[in-house]
Amino acid sequence: MCRRLTVYGTFRYNDCRMKNPRRYGSAPFSTAVIHGGPGAPGYMAPVARELSSNWGVLEPIQTADSLEGQVQELRIILKKNADLPVTLIGSSWGAMLSFILTARYPELVKKLILIGSAVFDDRYAAGIQQTRLGRLSAPQRKEVESLTYSLNDPSVKDKTKLLARLGDILLRADHYNPLTLDIELLEDQYDVYQKVWKDAERLRSSGMLLELGKNVECPVIAIHGDYDPHPVEGVERPLTPILKNFRLFLLKNCGHLPWIELEALDEFYRILKDELR
Repeated sequence: MCRRLTVYGTFRYNDCRMKNPRRYGSAPFSTAVIHGGPGAPGYMAPVARELSSNWGVLEPIQTADSLEGQVQELRIILKKNADLPVTLIGSSWGAMLSFILTARYPELVKKLILIGSAVFDDRYAAGIQQTRLGRLSAPQRKEVESLTYSLNDPSVKDKTKLLARLGDILLRADHYNPLTLDIELLEDQYDVYQKVWKDAERLRSSGMLLELGKNVECPVIAIHGDYDPHPVEGVERPLTPILKNFRLFLLKNCGHLPWIELEALDEFYRILKDELR
């Protein structure tokens, strides 16, 4: 398993030091792609590569194991490496993290793009797992239930492989017609996932997540797939009343990661590149 370094300049993957953030294209680096999970580094690399022919792109790798730690880690990485203010492109949990950072440090961000965002109100989270399970075969559902039980069992010590397997199964339920299921994930980080997501759920359930949104000053764009199990209503309805400049693009026949969807890929990149120009 990869040994991570909680050092803002580098991280370790398969015993090799890799720079944090990874860089694509050439300066100015005024765009950053923010991965989700929490604890699923690397999967935004295809988006960064696609954009790098026209823009310098940073790919920060999250290593901190608390929400506040990840906010501060991202802030430091951007201040040290980016040409500020930046356009933040956050995916899934990365969209929520980017939203929090933008609200806390509005001077760092000129535009915020949320891709397949996690929902911003608990009311819309309840049905996500049921939607996923409904798209799986009976054997797959049984395995998901077994993996979930083991992940919640304190006596099970090494849960990283279990989380990776669960992610592999749910990836199939999250997408409509994927070109690939190899999303270039560097590693699954169970401890990061568990600790950071608990912080995020507390922030969301308290109402403070949406309260933070009142401090967001820049334009916010949401790009969401109509097949994403994270319901688009959980992004659009909470954010529309609190954001001054908010627009939503709904992609047809598209799941959680639009850049792997055969039928949505071109439209996704057209929208994204238009917003960066």
